[in-house]
Amino acid sequence: MFIGHFAVAFGAKKAAPRASLGTLILASQFLDFLWPILVLLGVEHATIEPGNTVVTPLNFTDYPVSHSLLMALIWSAVVGGAYWIVKRSVNIALILAGCVTSHWVLDALTHRPDLPIAPGVPAMVGLGLWNSFAGTVVVEFALFVAGIWLYVRTTAARDRIGSIAFWAFAAFLLVSWLGNLFGPPPPDVRAVAWISVLMWLLIPWAVWIDRHRVLRA
Repeated sequence: MFIGHFAVAFGAKKAAPRASLGTLILASQFLDFLWPILVLLGVEHATIEPGNTVVTPLNFTDYPVSHSLLMALIWSAVVGGAYWIVKRSVNIALILAGCVTSHWVLDALTHRPDLPIAPGVPAMVGLGLWNSFAGTVVVEFALFVAGIWLYVRTTAARDRIGSIAFWAFAAFLLVSWLGNLFGPPPPDVRAVAWISVLMWLLIPWAVWIDRHRVLRA
């Protein structure tokens, strides 16, 4: 899943209006922000296998540190705990932890059975929504629209930047998603990893957006 994870971040703004959109995106995408780094370091592995699922040619062969259920719960505690240490807000810390955990839940919905329960445990989980192109598009786009709607209901543009930058951000995510759906398979996994590392730049973009928007009454 791609824009569905960002949908969680947008929607979470309703529950945690004082949290920056950048922070919410960091939490909801934390597992995918971590994965390419581990791939480039040789800790986790994947291959390009067209037809692996209808939606993506990526075959995730080994990613227990970033995407096992146990580690997702640990990363949830790390992200939420770090926020609590810095900001002393239990409510937002819990919401951020939930955003991290939601990533694994949504991946369990979309992936084929390749998500580990824990490092070293052979059991794998995945309901396989990616085997249905239409189902994937409908579910993920619906989540994205719902997340955008909640964010817009919670915040309003303070100036033109707050409006233009937000909608440009949403359009960028949508176009990137469509490119993944309809574009050719990537040349190799390292190329995917390097492109995924660049996704970290979306965090300062989201922080900038949030600074030009205000909470609705």
